[in-house]
Amino acid sequence: MSPARPENAAALAALHALAFPPAEAWGTDAMGLMLAMPGAFGLWEPAGGLVLVRAAAGEAEILTIAVVPAARRRGLGAALLAAALQGAVLRGAAEMFLEVAEGNAAALALYAAAGFTEVGRRHRYYADGEDALVLRCPLSPS
Repeated sequence: MSPARPENAAALAALHALAFPPAEAWGTDAMGLMLAMPGAFGLWEPAGGLVLVRAAAGEAEILTIAVVPAARRRGLGAALLAAALQGAVLRGAAEMFLEVAEGNAAALALYAAAGFTEVGRRHRYYADGEDALVLRCPLSPS
């Protein structure tokens, strides 16, 4: 896994476009802007996926996590998630948040296995009208 940097924005956007429907895919500019935010960091596997995170004031949020279809069901999502959690702890975060489509069973299982629980809902959050569940995971410095 490699650190994601603003100069990787085009490659990150290409991966994101493979992993998400067109209405939800982030472009090169969005990737660059996300990585340039204070407290932001990312990791990626050029052939398979990425995670972008922002940590500030003792909290962290997964901005996006994406695994391309050809790389799914091989543990990459779990590895990206674990690296994001570890990176957040190293940056002083005590808890991690994320949003996930309520119908995304595979992602919900991954997040539950990592210790995330539902703490809220964003109605009609996604372009297709689906609700997002807001999940939280307490982080431990161990």
